[in-house]
Amino acid sequence: MPISIADVRDAHTRIKPYIHCTPMLQSSQLNTLLGCELVFKADNMQKVGAFKARGACNAVFSMDKDSLNKGVVTHSSGNHGAALAWAAAMRKIACTVVMPNNAPQAKKDAVISYGATVVYCEPSMTAREATVASLVDKHNARLIHPYDDDLIIAGQGTAALETLSQIEQSIDILMAPVGGGGLLGGSALVVKQSSDVGSIQVIGAEPEMANDAWQGLKSGVRVAQFVPKTIADGLRGTLGMRNFNIITEHVDDILLTSEARIVEAMKLIWSRLKIIVEPSAAVPVAAIMDQPEQFKGKRIAIIVSGGNLDLDDLPW
Repeated sequence: MPISIADVRDAHTRIKPYIHCTPMLQSSQLNTLLGCELVFKADNMQKVGAFKARGACNAVFSMDKDSLNKGVVTHSSGNHGAALAWAAAMRKIACTVVMPNNAPQAKKDAVISYGATVVYCEPSMTAREATVASLVDKHNARLIHPYDDDLIIAGQGTAALETLSQIEQSIDILMAPVGGGGLLGGSALVVKQSSDVGSIQVIGAEPEMANDAWQGLKSGVRVAQFVPKTIADGLRGTLGMRNFNIITEHVDDILLTSEARIVEAMKLIWSRLKIIVEPSAAVPVAAIMDQPEQFKGKRIAIIVSGGNLDLDDLPW
């Protein structure tokens, strides 16, 4: 059976003792500059510095004793790997993370610091999946996919669940970045299956250089193989099949933005909101900057996906 908002609510009950209910932030100067009202769900302040803690925690705390004894394995460009390592450490089980060798050093260090074993591979989805498959065969560990997993999607959807409960006024649009699709898919389920929030559009934002989700939404055919070339390392995963099905049913649109605009938006968020965000988290604001007429006068909630990056290698 496909997952629903009921699964997201169950996930929230399960993980609530272990995660932060992150704050909502606003900037009047940013609103004036962009011609709309923005409310930011600051999941860069979440455990491990990213929304990924939600899904990983839900997956690990849903495992039975036999599965826990075998440990967990995944592939990740950073945030999911750190989140899974953090959740595994709470349950005192082994965790192995396959990471592309071009992942930011700060994210490699974070995964290791939470106690995981890291195995490096070439920076392609084919290499990631092949390496993970060999590790599963070798150790019989439980694969916790970074986004194409019902428990992960339900966990990520808790960010939107909290957002709707925290906002003081109704919103016109909820936005989230999209890579593998867990956050956007889970958020779309929450918004479209909530009976008490009125009509809210759900819009994804994606780099032009990693536009497989946009292609799939427009054509109705999922892009299975794609090589992204974007500064937004957290969005380099190819849209998962489960999330493709959710997004094509529930997401109103996906907007694209350039690499230069992502950097500009990232600097703007740093300077106006006074928070550290990684490039992936700046993509929704970048999309608004590119298409201001679509958002003029609207009230928009944006899920800030994460704040993990190498401070010695900033993109400006």
